[in-house]
Amino acid sequence: MKKKDAIYSSELIVDDVADGLPEATQTLSHYDESGQACMVDVSGKQATRREAVAAAFVELSEAVLAALPQNPKGNPLEVARFAGIQGAKQTSNLIPMCHPLALSFVDVRAQVVEGGVAIEATAATVAGTGVEMEAMVAASIAALTVYDMTKSLDKAIRIREGMLVRKSGGKSGEYRREIV
Repeated sequence: MKKKDAIYSSELIVDDVADGLPEATQTLSHYDESGQACMVDVSGKQATRREAVAAAFVELSEAVLAALPQNPKGNPLEVARFAGIQGAKQTSNLIPMCHPLALSFVDVRAQVVEGGVAIEATAATVAGTGVEMEAMVAASIAALTVYDMTKSLDKAIRIREGMLVRKSGGKSGEYRREIV
């Protein structure tokens, strides 16, 4: 499998922007003029199709990777998939300023790769706001579930590189993180 075909690997991840960070905005969006946190009013935004993909990596030892098929709690990757999907649907209950969204699609993939488990989560909707947080929550919850189901074998498991991989739709348009 070529590196760009992998859903995620522990290889170097580089933004398409030279410094690796998105362009800075003038102000943060979830604050009013007095500096108080607030939910953004999206009522004036056009409902368009929006999609986001997020990823996470769970670093596992060779012993834990070898034990995955015999896990007495069940298949950790399948349980992580279900947990990630459920997590995406609960995003607005977990993140205070997120709008509740009618998700039209959520998918979570978890795959054993060299050094651990690669997780990729996709969320889509037709709405006036994006689904980046739903994809990020799905990837994060899936990663935490892999940890939960394997922690009895190794407490040194690490969850790494939770990130937005790409998004489309809305006023800010396309974003794509380059995976090299």
